[in-house]
Amino acid sequence: MNTINATRTSASKFNTKYMVELALMVAVILVMSLTPLGYIRTPGLSITLLTVPVAVGAIILGPVGGLICGLAFGLTSFYQCFVGGAMGTVLLGINPFGTFVTTVVTRTLEGFLTGLIFKGLHSIKGVKKFSYYIASLCCPLLNTLLFMSSLVLFFYNTDYVQAFVTALGAKNPLIFVVLFVGVQGLIEAGICFIVASVVSRALYAALRLNQN
Repeated sequence: MNTINATRTSASKFNTKYMVELALMVAVILVMSLTPLGYIRTPGLSITLLTVPVAVGAIILGPVGGLICGLAFGLTSFYQCFVGGAMGTVLLGINPFGTFVTTVVTRTLEGFLTGLIFKGLHSIKGVKKFSYYIASLCCPLLNTLLFMSSLVLFFYNTDYVQAFVTALGAKNPLIFVVLFVGVQGLIEAGICFIVASVVSRALYAALRLNQN
């Protein structure tokens, strides 16, 4: 009986600890999204730094934690469409459903898939130590891939996006994506790769030590 009660107490503490950690990660995302900390504004796509807490959340909290962190990122992105985010506001006026998918669904998948990638790689002995770095790089790459795929799917033939296509001299959607993302995407990926991998590895080790 005492063993059963101890197991229940341990599970309860674990669940509470997990929820607190998840709440903290979501809080970081909310703070960053509502302050200049979350974005580097540019005339086209903004460079988002929110992939960093999403990647960290996905690594230390698993696929479900990554999904929730990605959802928080996506909802804040969708919110920006209503309060003056230049590109988001235009997209929302053209196709609200497409804008929701582009901003929310893609970011939710990004967090979930990053968590799955880390979980899978971390279970393989030969690549375990590299799993933090690979997952941290995959997160911004997934963000760009999923976002741009959705943008092309829902908005490529609109006058708004075609204006960018013409200005960039893109002959097809693939070239448009490459040119439109450009250096911004590389900067976003580089920042997330460096910061998220270092932070997540340190936190993962600290949390595991504390759990033990």
